[in-house]
Amino acid sequence: MSPRRIVEEAARRKLDIIAITDHNSAGNCRAVMEAARGSGLVVIPGIEAATREEIHLLGLFPNPEAAEAVQRLIFENLDGVNDPRVFGVQAAVEADGTIRFFEERLLIGASRLKLESMTDAIHRAGGLAVAAHIDRQAFGIIGQLGFIPPEPALDALELSAAAPLAVARQNYPEYAHYTFLNSSDAHYPEDIGRAPTNFLMENADFRELGFALRRLKGRGIIESSDAGPVAAHT
Repeated sequence: MSPRRIVEEAARRKLDIIAITDHNSAGNCRAVMEAARGSGLVVIPGIEAATREEIHLLGLFPNPEAAEAVQRLIFENLDGVNDPRVFGVQAAVEADGTIRFFEERLLIGASRLKLESMTDAIHRAGGLAVAAHIDRQAFGIIGQLGFIPPEPALDALELSAAAPLAVARQNYPEYAHYTFLNSSDAHYPEDIGRAPTNFLMENADFRELGFALRRLKGRGIIESSDAGPVAAHT
């Protein structure tokens, strides 16, 4: 997906805030942030990190520098070389879609960093750590471990697009102390905004997002479709 197409589709879906979370990379966050400049869309830089346990963990960050710091750590612990004929090309792009370079590391693979180490790295960088698509058997924390350990502390749990938030309280009552959110997990433009989350926040920004996920200062998640702002991770 080109940065401009992402921004255009987010605007069409009336999203206020999105997160860019490529697999094991923050390399395209700046491009989407630049493409969104002046549009009113807030772009949160992020990473969908794959841990040693093959758990997908979303890292959401206050700025691209923090995301890129965690990316460097992941790259130091990531093995394998990408075969574009098998896994497709891995392009780093400019805001207008111009290709800067092709990433040769195998971004689809799992790093050597354990869940605890990855979570700690995200938090040290000032980020939020969210367990991705916990309702999926593959790459979800429950599917991989059988449970969610009390440590390391996660900031929220994400459900896949097909799982309504109301179902989470029924299916995972033991994790009701966590904030649940939906995300689109978009790999194609048409997927953007397919499962938005409504946040109760004063502004669409990273600080307020942190308050909402941690249920602080009266912020939180609203399940009603008429509330806002809304967001989706891509």
